[in-house]
Amino acid sequence: MKINILTADVYNQIAAGEVVDRPYSVVKELVENAVDAGATEISVESEGGGKALIRVRDNGSGIGRDDLKAAYLPHATSKLRRAEDLFGVTTLGFRGEALASIASVSDMNIVSSAAAGEVFSLACQYGKMGEIAPAAGAKGTEVTVKNLFENVPARLKFLKSDAQEEADIANMMARFILSRPHIAFTYLANGKIKYRSFGDGLAAALSAVYGAAILDDLYEIDADKHGIRLRGYIGNRNFSKPNRSYQSLFVNGRYVVNQTVSAAVTNAYASYLMKRQYPFYVLFLDVPPEIVDVNVHPTKADVRFADNQVIYGSVYSVLSGVLDGNSRALEYLAGHGAPAEESAPSASAPASAPAFAQSPMSYEEAKKELSFDIPPVTGKGTIVSNRPREPLTAYVHSPEPPKEDHFEENKRFLAEQEKKQQRVEVAGLVYKGELFRTYLFYESGDDAYIIDQHAAHERLIYDKLTARMQEKNVAQQPLLVPFVLRLNASEFLFLEKNFEILREIGFEIDEFGQNSVKVYAVPAILMDIDLSAFFAEVLSSMESLRAVRLADLVKDKLAMSACKAAVKGGETLTEQEAKALIEQMDGDMGLKCPHGRPVAVHLKKSEMEKLFKRIV
Repeated sequence: MKINILTADVYNQIAAGEVVDRPYSVVKELVENAVDAGATEISVESEGGGKALIRVRDNGSGIGRDDLKAAYLPHATSKLRRAEDLFGVTTLGFRGEALASIASVSDMNIVSSAAAGEVFSLACQYGKMGEIAPAAGAKGTEVTVKNLFENVPARLKFLKSDAQEEADIANMMARFILSRPHIAFTYLANGKIKYRSFGDGLAAALSAVYGAAILDDLYEIDADKHGIRLRGYIGNRNFSKPNRSYQSLFVNGRYVVNQTVSAAVTNAYASYLMKRQYPFYVLFLDVPPEIVDVNVHPTKADVRFADNQVIYGSVYSVLSGVLDGNSRALEYLAGHGAPAEESAPSASAPASAPAFAQSPMSYEEAKKELSFDIPPVTGKGTIVSNRPREPLTAYVHSPEPPKEDHFEENKRFLAEQEKKQQRVEVAGLVYKGELFRTYLFYESGDDAYIIDQHAAHERLIYDKLTARMQEKNVAQQPLLVPFVLRLNASEFLFLEKNFEILREIGFEIDEFGQNSVKVYAVPAILMDIDLSAFFAEVLSSMESLRAVRLADLVKDKLAMSACKAAVKGGETLTEQEAKALIEQMDGDMGLKCPHGRPVAVHLKKSEMEKLFKRIV
């Protein structure tokens, strides 16, 4: 077996597959470089979902002429000198892989100025470097990436649609705005401004991303626990979101998705959230660099802590204290004894270096203190606690999909046969009275049928409503005040794809500004619908791999409407009304109400006689 030494163009493309697999990851790497360069203003442009164009401009320290070629080389970085530096990384980037990887799969150009009046450019087309040339521009750096993956068609075809790729870039930019609230960001997609912030603090950054109204539902926290600082915003006990896309965690300024912290937050909220609802949070966890390893993932999407239990316990105790309103809650709320929001970093300080609290407590002492009333994380993903908490699902693997049932056809055939046997001739039914003003009795030869009047009427109304819906003959009820729903980029894209389905079932809905929709009318048969709850259900399925079944959600609402309109148990029906009900059922004794309860119960004469011991 011959061992080959890979050439630079090959191993750069391999690295590109790990570091820059999608347009949003290109944006991530370039913006991180701009942040590390000390920029206070960063603008990002994308076209065609980032496939056609990505351009990042900043006013940072820039790249000198002599360093321009080195910037394109693999493992070239200004952030590390020795291996030991990996254990104290405070910058967002450090590996030196990004620019070389991006340049190997795109038509890339860098224009930069490290000193006034000295501006130079250097292009690199799919790994082939050009020559350094004088250029025009302001202090800082402009990086332009065109025709991403044009030379790697196999990878290009696996990219998502332009709209989906753009939504992912927008989500990444939202997190940059939140993670660096003292930097002014502008993001334009296809020439249209999607986000703009002005570097005036975290509250303003939250408003830029989610709208100013969100601040009314949040707690601002700032707490020091065992040398760890936890700050940011969390939703109050009554504020939740239908999916996890509203959760942002920044460890030492770096956006990550970390199971330890996620588990702590989930368990702190467990007593307050309904099923399929998730906490809102924008949290900054600042820890000493030596106790966190950022070099565990090619895209730096996660970190490893030296002691998960201390991290978990600190986060859990702060959040549960605030949510439960215990005696220490005021210590954790910003402006009530905790440090105020950080001021903007000075020009001499590293842009991403966090401030750390000093604690005389060792980790062993911290773990001992945290062992009281803080549920530990077990290997099986369940939180053990003396408090009544729901089991944690953050570590639990999703169940395997059910195996294919090879007898489905037989089951359908048997169900149809059973249904035929459950149908009776209405003309042969004799009304015999009612019991408890709820159950109607009918006799036919040696058979008796007991009908639940509410369940039967509910089913009949439901069938009429669904028939109208299927025929797309749904009258609309205009809203006096249109309903406006503000979304994030992923949610908006998801809902926009389903506009036509919503319109077919009777909603008048359209785009309303940036990442918002407006509902002007609802189906008349659902005029009492709770639109907030309905769209929360729609968006809760956004993260699942299957497409949302809007028709199923609407059927749930129709079932509720039918339930409200149907005759209730305890209401007396006349004999004529009772006969009309059974006629509308058309003798189908196998009906079930929309919630799955049986409409009718069948009793044979022999069964009655057994009850009274007439026969054995």
